[in-house]
Amino acid sequence: MIALSLGEIASIVGGVPHNLDVSRVTSAAPIIDSRKAKSGTFFCAFKGKNQDGNQFAEAAIDAGAEFVLTTAALGVPSIQVDDVGRALSVLAKEVRTRISAKVIGITGSQGKTTTKDLLRAVLSTKGEVIAPEGSFNNELGVPLTLLGATEKTAFVILEMGARHTGDIAHLCSIAKPNIGLVLVVGSAHVGEFGSVEKLAATKAELIDTLSDAGIAILGDYDAYTPTFGSSRRIKRIIFGENAHDNVRAADIELRSGRAHFDLVTPDGRAGCSLRLVGAHHVANALAAAAVGFACGISPELLAGALSTAEVASKWRMELHEVNGVTVINDSYNANPESMAAALRTASLLAQESGGSCWALLGKMHELGASEVESHLEIGRLASELHIDHLVEVGEVRFAPSAESAIGEMEIHRCAASEAVQIFLPYISEGDVIVIKASRAEQLDRLAEELIHELRAREEKGKEGSEE
Repeated sequence: MIALSLGEIASIVGGVPHNLDVSRVTSAAPIIDSRKAKSGTFFCAFKGKNQDGNQFAEAAIDAGAEFVLTTAALGVPSIQVDDVGRALSVLAKEVRTRISAKVIGITGSQGKTTTKDLLRAVLSTKGEVIAPEGSFNNELGVPLTLLGATEKTAFVILEMGARHTGDIAHLCSIAKPNIGLVLVVGSAHVGEFGSVEKLAATKAELIDTLSDAGIAILGDYDAYTPTFGSSRRIKRIIFGENAHDNVRAADIELRSGRAHFDLVTPDGRAGCSLRLVGAHHVANALAAAAVGFACGISPELLAGALSTAEVASKWRMELHEVNGVTVINDSYNANPESMAAALRTASLLAQESGGSCWALLGKMHELGASEVESHLEIGRLASELHIDHLVEVGEVRFAPSAESAIGEMEIHRCAASEAVQIFLPYISEGDVIVIKASRAEQLDRLAEELIHELRAREEKGKEGSEE
């Protein structure tokens, strides 16, 4: 955080300091997990459904935290406020006015976190970057990330998610982004918003709240996003895979599931080879490149950064090759678009390896009235892509319940706790397995178990060959 006196912080948040030297200047960063307390941090004591952060305040101070932001009088160095979350937002809003960093807001139905990781790699070529770890994209995550900025920070990347109309506008009122990036309006969370049109209007809040000096970066992957901000005089940059897009990919090829293409911007053209698995990551890379272009980075530097970038966030198209079997762990979340992308990647890899393709799929949540048909469409797509085995994990149906096959694709059904043990004996060298579902289904556990068992089988095979 930027340097502020403890008295300033208390005044900004409207809090009462206890056991503090209010003249002391600090750059402490906020934490919400007392286990991460150390020198240079302050602990935010939230009251959750199961735990009260105030119970860990003393431990946080003992571990080195400089003070506690709390709603209670605890007898430890603290600033007492009426609402910890609101206080953080107020503090972040004030800090935003005092930093010179360029703030980039990212929203979209899919790809936010991967794009954030790629964008961090791109912008790091030009200066210090602050970005959230994982998907820290709500009314708590945005202030916490913003408060990590210092006087040396050149760029702040913020993910902005939404559950209701007005959520993104609220986050923008705190962050005041200079650049708004909208990836795509898809079907994720349509069940909560009621229609794609309402979802699109919510995503558009990021562009609607930009100042006249702001820059809109817009994906050309749906009918809504490219139109955002068209009635305003703000600068708009469209990215995509069409000839008319300002930043685009040309001559796309897939090799071992990874995209190779020419990155084309108004400043020139450069070859790019992604390390990420899946053709859908071309869109994420183009989004990051479009922001980089807006920030004055050359095509050569953009392509180089994208070609060496690794995704830091877990369970997103993670590729594991164990005992001759390829496991794609894409279990973090799912919607029809990302599910289709994962299946296409798995099918392509299986064609290259010559093995069977297994899709262990769980339920996609928050689809509203389209839930049943969306799952059936994925089942039909899996058959068209020549997936050999579709395993329905848990209470979900990608095929009518009476069917055990769609075309030549076999349908299997089991609980997540049974999947690995049931199908592991049938998995052979050269096979490709993709695991995907909405986060609530917790298929990351299934993926970890499968990888563990494959490694154990590999070790057992090595022991047998040595005897």
